[in-house]
Amino acid sequence: MPELPEVEVIARGLDACLPGRTIQSTEVFWERTVAPPISATEFKRRTASQSIERVWRRGKFLILDLKSGSHLLVHLRMTGQLCIMPAGTSLSPYVRARFLLNGEIDLHFSDVRKFGRLYLTDDLSTIIGALGPEPLSNEFTAEMFRKMLQERRGRIKPLLLDQRFVAGLGNIYVDESLFRAGIHPLRSASSLDARESRRLHREIRRILEEAIRRRGTTLNDYRDAAGQTGEQQNHLAVYGRAGDSCVHCGAPIQRIVVGQRGTHFCPHCQPASVDNA
Repeated sequence: MPELPEVEVIARGLDACLPGRTIQSTEVFWERTVAPPISATEFKRRTASQSIERVWRRGKFLILDLKSGSHLLVHLRMTGQLCIMPAGTSLSPYVRARFLLNGEIDLHFSDVRKFGRLYLTDDLSTIIGALGPEPLSNEFTAEMFRKMLQERRGRIKPLLLDQRFVAGLGNIYVDESLFRAGIHPLRSASSLDARESRRLHREIRRILEEAIRRRGTTLNDYRDAAGQTGEQQNHLAVYGRAGDSCVHCGAPIQRIVVGQRGTHFCPHCQPASVDNA
């Protein structure tokens, strides 16, 4: 579930604490947590005694830059958590890896559903090189977004979920952005006119910034680096609210499946158009 805001909040929390610390040893409790081609044994060997220089985010990836020049990447997928814990804290049944650091702290990677992965690489491009632009970057302008949409003929909802198109967006924030922009999730991307594309660009950035300020959305598993929940779930307008009244017009929120993903929208505020047929 963690999307750009949740991963950004975790990255900031880790970056406030981890730079300058050394991974004294690494324990892997479920070997498939480590993504190929590195084996769990090699992963443990190569991360031991490594000093952490920086923690940052690209798309939905957490990236720990190591002093050796290598990079430790974490993708949380649906239920992953990466939390700082006091040294010696008892392990939950869902901890898949643990990094023992100097300074009496450990870093626990927990994952109920086992979809999350740990990567170790000397070349970031092999893992994140295909990602699209960052939606909160200065380079991601309204004009750039308009041109990107004009070149695509697919539906807008699946397109925004495509990490090669825009990095970091997921089901929650795509639904919320489309609602705020008044755009039906089945619209074709190229059908959006200049005004609509500018509005969607603005609302994507606004909802992401708001969610970061509110420390993310906690529906089930998400926790920040300190194990705390977010608050954005208290401000969702459509996501997860099927059958509830729209906060703007009072019409019942509908749920459909688009590209195999549950999709929430208001049929009044986000009217269908001829290209939805």
